[in-house]
Amino acid sequence: MSDKPTGTTSSGPLAGVKVVEIGSIGPGPHAVTLLADLGAEVIRVERISGLLTLGERDKDLLTRGRPSAAMDLKDERARDLVLRLVEQADVLVEGMRPGAMERLGLGPDECLSRNPRLVYARMTGWGQDGPLAQTAGHDITYLALTGGLHGIGRAGGPPQIPLNLVGDFGGGSMYLVTGILAGIIAARTSGQGQVVDAAIVDGAAHLQTMIVGMIGQGVWREVRGGNLLDSGAPFYDIYATSDGRHVAVGAIEPQFYAALLDGLGLDPAEVPDRNDPDQWPALRELLADTFAQRTMAQWDETFRDTDACVAPVLTIAEAAEHPHLAARATYRRDHGLLQPAPAPRFSATPADLSTPPTLPGGQTREALSRWGIDDVDALIEQGVVTQT
Repeated sequence: MSDKPTGTTSSGPLAGVKVVEIGSIGPGPHAVTLLADLGAEVIRVERISGLLTLGERDKDLLTRGRPSAAMDLKDERARDLVLRLVEQADVLVEGMRPGAMERLGLGPDECLSRNPRLVYARMTGWGQDGPLAQTAGHDITYLALTGGLHGIGRAGGPPQIPLNLVGDFGGGSMYLVTGILAGIIAARTSGQGQVVDAAIVDGAAHLQTMIVGMIGQGVWREVRGGNLLDSGAPFYDIYATSDGRHVAVGAIEPQFYAALLDGLGLDPAEVPDRNDPDQWPALRELLADTFAQRTMAQWDETFRDTDACVAPVLTIAEAAEHPHLAARATYRRDHGLLQPAPAPRFSATPADLSTPPTLPGGQTREALSRWGIDDVDALIEQGVVTQT
């Protein structure tokens, strides 16, 4: 393996792993950011035709930790250049629609013929096959089709959008990373690479394994707001405070529920029976009225050192300053930007933030040279690659 680029970590658990990323959006870049955070050496290949994007790309945290090289992937010379990079790589990550990489001459057959040990990782919403494989979609549509969106929301209300955390990043990028790491282990054991087909619909469905099991056990109803973990239970819910803020309550176990009542100053003998669902409306009303009497900060102070499982609902800026997250440096300010720190944490091979977000094509010359491409200037002159 080649030396790590200057300024990037070499201590992470993936130090020595080399990744070619074909630029995309959302879950693919998020997965590669995690690989880079953990020490992998990544080169991000941007398509020249896609360089005009919304927002300030030098603040896009999903491009941190690796350089960007811009290429005209419709040019056969750029295709050959990517294959030269693939020869050195452990992993290729792409997030185009099924068939797009094949049309560019960069599909699995071409890449694995150049590097039989390659893990060819594909990130899509619908997967590489199936009736919807060629149609567009987003997190909300993938989650809707897998049954996950139906169960998120309050009784009598519509489904609620859980940002794009459950589909794109939970069912998408995290399963893509799992597939990549498993593929690397398999390749190092057998000498044989393979294709990883990571589809958001597959991952989002897999995330629901516990819920599907509970449905089969008869302990979960497919109605919104009617179950233990979906706001149906008043002791697992969100309550408004006197200042218009909110606290989250997750006092499921009896001992945690007892701590909740104690912090609220409520006599258990005078509280509606939480074990009787018919009394849940009255219990919810009592909890709501009680929480509405004080501010979020006051309730946070009351419950912070208890086992009541009560937490303030914070903004990201507030979360970064919370004593617990601050002590763990869960959020950090690096390169002038507030950023989530690498996760998880390792005792022997700690991960770290390396380089800041990059402009598309901002390191074309340096990145390609580091990967042993010695004709970069000629490629720039010919318009095959671009240094922005």
